[in-house]
Amino acid sequence: MEKEKNRSAGIKPYRQAVPDIIRYQLVSKTFMFVLLGIMKQVMSTLLRSTGRTALTSGDLRFLFVTWQGLLLIVLSFLVLLVYVIFDLNTKILLCGRLVNEGTVRVRETIRDSVRRSKALFSPDGFIIVLYIALIAPVIGFSLSISLTEKFYIPTFISSVIQTTPVYNLLYTAALTLFLLVGFMNVFCLHGVLLDGMSVRDARKQSTALIRQYWKNYIKENFLFTIGFFVVSGILVLLFGASPVVLGLLLADTEQNMRFWFILAAFLMLAASGLYAFLSVPFQLLKITQLYYSYKEGERKQWPQRSRKRHPVLLTAWVLIMAAAVGTAWFINKYFDDFVPQSTDVKIVAHRGGGNEGAENTVSGMEAAWELGAWGSEIDIQRTADGYYILNHDGTFARTAGVNRKPEEMTLEEVRSLDVNGEPVPTLEEMLEASRGKVILFIELKGNTADRRMAEDAVRILKEMNMEDQAVLISLKYDLIDYIESTWPEIRTGYLTFMSFGDISSLNCDYIGLEEEAATYSVISAVHEQGKQVLVWTVNEAEKQRTFMLRDIDGIITDNVAQAAETVEELEKREDLTRLFDLFLTMW
Repeated sequence: MEKEKNRSAGIKPYRQAVPDIIRYQLVSKTFMFVLLGIMKQVMSTLLRSTGRTALTSGDLRFLFVTWQGLLLIVLSFLVLLVYVIFDLNTKILLCGRLVNEGTVRVRETIRDSVRRSKALFSPDGFIIVLYIALIAPVIGFSLSISLTEKFYIPTFISSVIQTTPVYNLLYTAALTLFLLVGFMNVFCLHGVLLDGMSVRDARKQSTALIRQYWKNYIKENFLFTIGFFVVSGILVLLFGASPVVLGLLLADTEQNMRFWFILAAFLMLAASGLYAFLSVPFQLLKITQLYYSYKEGERKQWPQRSRKRHPVLLTAWVLIMAAAVGTAWFINKYFDDFVPQSTDVKIVAHRGGGNEGAENTVSGMEAAWELGAWGSEIDIQRTADGYYILNHDGTFARTAGVNRKPEEMTLEEVRSLDVNGEPVPTLEEMLEASRGKVILFIELKGNTADRRMAEDAVRILKEMNMEDQAVLISLKYDLIDYIESTWPEIRTGYLTFMSFGDISSLNCDYIGLEEEAATYSVISAVHEQGKQVLVWTVNEAEKQRTFMLRDIDGIITDNVAQAAETVEELEKREDLTRLFDLFLTMW
């Protein structure tokens, strides 16, 4: 009986905190949405003053060599600081008052958070902000901010790290170190915000508390995470099961049954959204309780309060339910328009044929074509005597076991190399082999990727009458802009893994986006300008399926056979599977 009472007392404060947390989340998210919109407009205006419509990964040097670029860095840091204050610091202060008082005034809490965050305007505070905004998301540390929660190391970089033992070891060591630093300083902001300490003193206190109580901290957070996940999972399943049961009882046709399944999916989506809305604040509540418990030497008891009615939240929930029913009816009526049976997304083999053959070789490309590839991405570099051959890396060490650069070798020397039993082809040979088969996406690569390479590539395409079967692409926007401006009849593509501003206005025909950069807003903007979208490098089966269900034009992948199988699977789907895929693309 006593255990049940303690369990109820442990759950009740979290349940009581939900209205205050939701009110804070709504107020703070609205404020940050408006602020971010204003700051984005200011930064976009500053960027346009330099003649640029967008800042991308191919133009990062601009940030460090111009006053506009340096000012953009300063403004970006200010945005991160504001997000730390409103997206994390205020949550911690809010949790502190809930743990101590049982209730909060949202406006007063936000005001006090701004005032107490002044301690972050220091060298130690600068490091804390950068850690929370940029490092915590990469290592998966929960105390980060929503603005950068999807900050990541691009796949093409992480794949190199994973496949290179030395890099992988160093990367693992760095992640371990950063994770340990975050763990030891988990109570740092609590000391600053709840006790008015300096960042340095708060770090010392956090380190001392964790050293003394680290076993208990890990155990308490593990049990809390499991419990919260289980309770949330049960609620999500209940939300989904109710419409399904009603459908089984009431539906008289397959189409009507489909409506109930769509409604179930929407309600599960809403419940999952509520889980995401509450998970970080609830975790911070637990951490804050532990902070006071460790400081006081005994378990912190939460104040109890009587249950109150919250008509605004109840009204909001009723509106959400009504919106779910209306949306489910609409999607059900136009189901085939929302969820097409097949996909129009094209498959482009990475580095010739991806994993289907030797890298950047004719045989690799042909193997990918036979498996259903529509296109093939290749990498060209210039030899010492002016010929263009295929190679991705700076040297031939990985592919042919020769640690020499293409620009240091003659064509004859390159011809003597062996790539898994295949010769290194020239651009002309690859073009001839692809004729009438695949579209070649020719990336201008390496140290010799310059205007001379651009001019020679265009000349070769024209001499071979293959302008319609090739696209010249590069990570260097200045080259793509030069080609598009000089020879508009030649199709071009710009590859980027990071962008800010109006990327859709870039002077090219294709925009190649790294996976995480391919958001709905960016894809829509690019298509509105009449350009096409490629996503690279999509190798996982689940991600291939996800992108094939989105409004993009093609995926670049190493796993062509897997992608082709996914296309076939999509064409054989039943309605329920198509419904699942619809919600998969929404995440």
